Amino acid sequence: MSDNQHAKYRKLIEAASALEPVPTAVAWPCDEASLRGALEAQRTGLMVAILVGPKARIQDVAHKAKLDLGSTEIVDTEDNEPAAAAAAVRLASEGRAQMLMKGSLHTDHIMGAVVKREAGLRTARRISHCFVMDVPAIDRAIIVTDAAINIFPTLEDKIDIVQNAIDLCHALGRPKPLVAILSAMETVNPKVPSTIEAAALCKMADRGQITGGVLDGPLALDNAIDLAAARIKKIDSPVAGKADVLVVPDLEAGNMLAKSLSFMANADAAGIVLGARVPVILTSRADSVTTRMASVAVAAMVANARRQNVLKAVA
Repeated sequence: MSDNQHAKYRKLIEAASALEPVPTAVAWPCDEASLRGALEAQRTGLMVAILVGPKARIQDVAHKAKLDLGSTEIVDTEDNEPAAAAAAVRLASEGRAQMLMKGSLHTDHIMGAVVKREAGLRTARRISHCFVMDVPAIDRAIIVTDAAINIFPTLEDKIDIVQNAIDLCHALGRPKPLVAILSAMETVNPKVPSTIEAAALCKMADRGQITGGVLDGPLALDNAIDLAAARIKKIDSPVAGKADVLVVPDLEAGNMLAKSLSFMANADAAGIVLGARVPVILTSRADSVTTRMASVAVAAMVANARRQNVLKAVA
């Protein structure tokens, strides 16, 4: 690993490791990558793992991969993914877990369990996904939202998507994040709906309907993250060229942006789902251990911020 590779992730992991470890239900850690990532995050002090799934299968994976489970708790379930997802969500609903982590099961199974109203994890907020991306060429971690949950979000959905991202920035220590609402251009064009929605979101922020961040849009990707591009186009904006958050028009755009950064700019993407009562750590089977730990670190900082807010509320 070079000095620059993962530098932003290392800072996140160090900051989160200084906090109290967060009890985390790990749903279906039934392959080496997911089990190793959970155990490594526990060893680093980011979380206290509760492994949820068929006990014999988890122990077999650990044995074959020469992983020491030690005293790690295992909640035994039926040998199928939906059962493990439901059991993990139940631990969060009961307060035994303050975070959920996706193991090697399909994303639909864990998210399906999270969004069930009877599970008790829904809030008034729309659930949305954020990638916290470590792009070597950029001097700060960039948040891309939403690239995994909301396929064609409405303007009403985007209010929550933006607010979730702003709240994430606060948990990561950015008190006034700069939020770029992306489109294909930086001018409002009635023929391009995303430009109209971007302008509406910015006005909502002006009127206090979205709080805690500085919004501007529509902005094209180049003038959202590159100061030189913004200057060439003579864009007078507190966000242009310096954005912390990139809000995409829809899931397809977000997915392509995130994967372009990953595969063409050597970036890594730590995934988290927000808007539920607990943060949900979404990992990919292709994620490195470092990326998995960065995802846990981000979620741990969110969980800690929520814990602090609760303590302030009852003080």
